[in-house]
Amino acid sequence: MSVHAKSWPIPAVLIAIVSVQIGASLAKHLFPLIGAEGTTALRQAFSAIVLIALFQPWKGGPKTRADWGLVLLYGGLLGVMNLVFYMAVQRLPLGIAVAIEFAGPLTVAILASRRWLDAVWVACAIAGLAILLPFHGGAGALDLLGVVFACIAGVCWGLYIILGQKVSDRVHGGKAVAIGMAFSTLFTVPIGIAHAGAQLFEPQILLWGLGLAILSGAIPYTLEMLALKHIPAKTFGLMMSLEPAVAALAALVLLHELLTGPQWLAIGLVIIASAGSSLTSKRAAEAPN
Repeated sequence: MSVHAKSWPIPAVLIAIVSVQIGASLAKHLFPLIGAEGTTALRQAFSAIVLIALFQPWKGGPKTRADWGLVLLYGGLLGVMNLVFYMAVQRLPLGIAVAIEFAGPLTVAILASRRWLDAVWVACAIAGLAILLPFHGGAGALDLLGVVFACIAGVCWGLYIILGQKVSDRVHGGKAVAIGMAFSTLFTVPIGIAHAGAQLFEPQILLWGLGLAILSGAIPYTLEMLALKHIPAKTFGLMMSLEPAVAALAALVLLHELLTGPQWLAIGLVIIASAGSSLTSKRAAEAPN
């Protein structure tokens, strides 16, 4: 493998992280108009259109029934993950929602390693989540339903990493994302229409939806899928440890969401847990599939 082939996945994942969090910040402007359900519908629908036009999945797409099964399962997972994540973000500050959601990929990274230091990273993660989760009332208390949605999104995110690698081993990354995204619209779009009604089709809303789809769907999922073919889950997990911080900073700049000191500490603990678990995982896990 050339030096170029080894190095390009890292900036690709970084671009994906920044893109998806800017998109998530912009999505919050749509929530008062069409809700999380309508916003998800627009994101998935426009992402599918862009990806299908770009990758033409009918040429060299899945070939076997098993390949199709994996890609469709991947698409269903994308739809559920995006829907519950937006429902969490609708109720929680973006940086906190991402930190809680991050329990999913963090679990994937920790399970890839069996070293004693894993106990340290688990303790960091538990401490961070303990600060964030609404075990107590007061000014910093979080919406309980929002936390539940963020936890469900975290499970989906962890499964996405595992399933994404399996899909990318069997089907071209871009074509798999295009088919998966299109399949996800079969249930996300009807849910969005049922919630938002005709307002979903207003020209200005559709324009916002297109921009959101490019930032939060087409760009990040394509880059992540292509990168996953060349880097192991360990490295991917290390890169994704930046997500909570990027989300909090994007929300601070674009949404003026101010977090408390303990909340920033909790996000920092989650990042330390993820980065540490990835860095100390087994060397054997570093070899690409």
